[in-house]
Amino acid sequence: MSGNGEIQWCFSQVKGTSDDDVTEADIVSCVEFNHSGELLATGDKGGRVVIFQRDPESKQALPRRGEYNVYSTFQSHEAEFDYLKSLEIEEKINKIRWLKRKNPAHFLLSTNDKTIKLWKVSERDKTIDGYNLKDGNGQMKDPSSITTLHIPVVKPMELMVEASPRRIFANAHSYHINSISVNSDQETYLSADDLRINLWHLEITDQSFNIVDIKPTNMEELTEVITAAEFHPSQCNVFVYSSSKGTIRLCDMRSSALCDHHTKLFEEPEDPTSRSFFSEIISSISDVKFSNNGRYMISRDYLSVKVWDLNMDTKPVECYHVHEYLRSKLCSLYENDCIFDKFECCWNGTDSCLITGSYNNFFRVFDRNTRRDVTLEASRDIAKARTVLRPRKVGTGGKRKKDEIGVDCLDFSRKILHTAWHPQENIIAVAATNNLYIFQEKL
Repeated sequence: MSGNGEIQWCFSQVKGTSDDDVTEADIVSCVEFNHSGELLATGDKGGRVVIFQRDPESKQALPRRGEYNVYSTFQSHEAEFDYLKSLEIEEKINKIRWLKRKNPAHFLLSTNDKTIKLWKVSERDKTIDGYNLKDGNGQMKDPSSITTLHIPVVKPMELMVEASPRRIFANAHSYHINSISVNSDQETYLSADDLRINLWHLEITDQSFNIVDIKPTNMEELTEVITAAEFHPSQCNVFVYSSSKGTIRLCDMRSSALCDHHTKLFEEPEDPTSRSFFSEIISSISDVKFSNNGRYMISRDYLSVKVWDLNMDTKPVECYHVHEYLRSKLCSLYENDCIFDKFECCWNGTDSCLITGSYNNFFRVFDRNTRRDVTLEASRDIAKARTVLRPRKVGTGGKRKKDEIGVDCLDFSRKILHTAWHPQENIIAVAATNNLYIFQEKL
């Protein structure tokens, strides 16, 4: 912490190649810490999941370091082709969600546009040697050749981390899946696409319950789509979903089986004086997350992050501007399609800070207690352990100060869409194209 109570962030690690020539398959598409923060999972556009494990030495070191090493890598999804609709189904991992740990193995859900998979990640450091009916290569022996019986023995072996698919949940979504969320009961989870939300049981793969369906009878009457959905962290009957119209609907599954009628509608009234051609596009919510204590939620639209109190649906209690300087650039951002970028946001473990991404590999950290905010950059230029990140400023006027970067100089191809915050410590993971940056608080 610096003297004014702000967290000072410093560089810890960067994963991925430093090549300027980025392969599409290597672009990171999601980042997620598990509930203890010991594991960090990333998914990419090539359908791979890479799990990093906290380095035990870095945890014991004084001061503590937030360093992670590769623990397991596996191919979660492959590209497929839907012959009925003549559509290619990308292998890109859209979301990863960890289940709470119940035994020595770890379980996680990963999804692409159509299929959700439950993966078991387990360790093996022992092997059985001395089978009677199998030879050293695992081939079956001729029973007539066996003259003596051996007692098989357990021998130590080099640690192996195995990932195996335990369940495959398929054929339930006609549109692209944008969210999965595990319920607090750890038995059920929801999956959401553009028009429907389904409820699944983790043990049952061949049926799911449709709990929200906003598809109109006539598709020409379609005015909004579902953009994100999440279960409440402690109330297993409550979930929210956000829409492209900038609204968040809170639903209670106790009220009816089909939650087409919401319990609460969170919506900020639009200022008619500021209405423009882009108003509807920039008000579309790209991410929504409950706070860890379940009292608040945050929503991310194109230009801001809003904090909502679940007890007040008329307006947000806090609003943080992420990159307000882009408001004058909306026309060119519309032309290059950047205005449709979907930025995620997340809370820290104590719900006192928020993090979200921006362009030029900038990311923003907001402190709710001090109302201070900082813009930081994920860059290999500072890729030296414990280098303190200097705050960055974007200048909008004609005259720029020494450390400022002009709005016209921002690189819109370098964007941070995915971020994650360690559940107990000030360690953040930031996905920047094909690289994963890990930053920690300078202690």
